[in-house]
Amino acid sequence: MRWGLIGASTIAAEHMIAAIRSEGGEIACVQGGDADRIGAYAGRHGIPRAETDLDALLKGGEVQAVYISSTNEKHRAQALAAVAAGCHVLCEKPLALTVAEAREMVGAAEAAGLVFATNHHLRNAATHLALRDAVKAGRVGRVLSVRVFHAVHLPPHLQGWRIDDPAAGGGVIPDITVHDADTVRHILDETPETVVAMAGESGMGRGVEDSVMSVWSMPSGAMVMAHESFTHRFAETGVEVHGTDGSLYGRGIMTQRPLGTVELVTAEGRETLPAPPHDLYARGVRLFHEAVAGRGRPAADGRDGIASLAVALAVREAARTGRRVAVEV
Repeated sequence: MRWGLIGASTIAAEHMIAAIRSEGGEIACVQGGDADRIGAYAGRHGIPRAETDLDALLKGGEVQAVYISSTNEKHRAQALAAVAAGCHVLCEKPLALTVAEAREMVGAAEAAGLVFATNHHLRNAATHLALRDAVKAGRVGRVLSVRVFHAVHLPPHLQGWRIDDPAAGGGVIPDITVHDADTVRHILDETPETVVAMAGESGMGRGVEDSVMSVWSMPSGAMVMAHESFTHRFAETGVEVHGTDGSLYGRGIMTQRPLGTVELVTAEGRETLPAPPHDLYARGVRLFHEAVAGRGRPAADGRDGIASLAVALAVREAARTGRRVAVEV
């Protein structure tokens, strides 16, 4: 499969270029707004063509799929252009700035018979799959609560628009809360109904929130507590799932690397669950390729991306208003 990269991003450089190539994909072109920067990026990564114009990347049928990792406000127009050109789409989260835009993007791909996927990498981790499998197998009984700890320190090379540009989709909620929403949906196989939240600027954000805590009510009756931040230099990340018959502890697992452990605690004692490490992004690309070939579905499809965005936007609205907010998927 021949890919086009829309956005000369850090995540593509650090993870996705290698993942696409490791799964047999060819990167034919990269597109971005600055000619000098995009040319240098293409040279560093061995990409044969660099374009500043999106139409130039898409024309001629050279590219069969695109990976979109531009700033968030650009995703809608770029995805719609790619779909109109007949390309399958793998888009970074959040899909768009509004749920309506995300629905439009996904609906256009569905109408055209194209695969649309959201790059929610965490659900590809062996640890997250172990959590999901344990819950589905009933090893904790009925789930009572989930706690997600995803307060980190955003490194300087990733700060930029994420900490000071609301128009580009900056802030910890669109950057990290969407991940936690997808994580909970993936593990529990249900979407929150309502949320309450508090957010603030705790030392890094300039005009956008850099820390948020929220509580979500699930259709099953379970409650979820989530904590996201850009400013917690020494905090550990993880997921806990507590049920009537046991508890799961995922430690150090909210990461792009294949790290961390999952432990099950029941009346019988403690058990470390097997989670042989693998490349999260490579698994996502492999499932995307298989979906394009008509075998299965992506790790996270467009509807998953809509749902995670809806949760994040409900959290932002709840924090802004101080009210309980319904999740409108």
